[in-house]
Amino acid sequence: MPTDRTARRAATLIASVLSCDAVLHLCWSTGSTWPAHDVKSLSYAVLGADVPFTPPVLLPLATALFTASGVVVARARLNRPHALLCLATWAVAAGLSLRGLAGVYWLFTKDPETAFYWLNLGAYTPLCAGLAAAAVRVARPEPVAHREDAVRVR
Repeated sequence: MPTDRTARRAATLIASVLSCDAVLHLCWSTGSTWPAHDVKSLSYAVLGADVPFTPPVLLPLATALFTASGVVVARARLNRPHALLCLATWAVAAGLSLRGLAGVYWLFTKDPETAFYWLNLGAYTPLCAGLAAAAVRVARPEPVAHREDAVRVR
């Protein structure tokens, strides 16, 4: 159960980024293509392929991102251990790690002339790697203090 300031700050960072991503998915589900000009260019910039940006695809993703945000914050803020929150935070760390690893793979397989290649290189992959490390920090249990390290207060 992480209770230190570093874990709480890491959880806040993760939740902030995932929530912003969820809000983008909600905006796109309304038909908005911001910051691109059309759906096709948005799809190629975000995913590197022509993928539908429709509510049945985007709303579950936004829900998953908001849920992941809440789980990580709850894990860092609760003052007691909770196995399900710990497991769910490890799942968030695993998902972010997988996206980071996929991003490294895409650096070798995608065309360097595309917007996706450079967005993946400069933003998506490093952000996912950093957030994965932060999620591991939040998920891992606190070290147990040794008896001789404890300070007695009378």
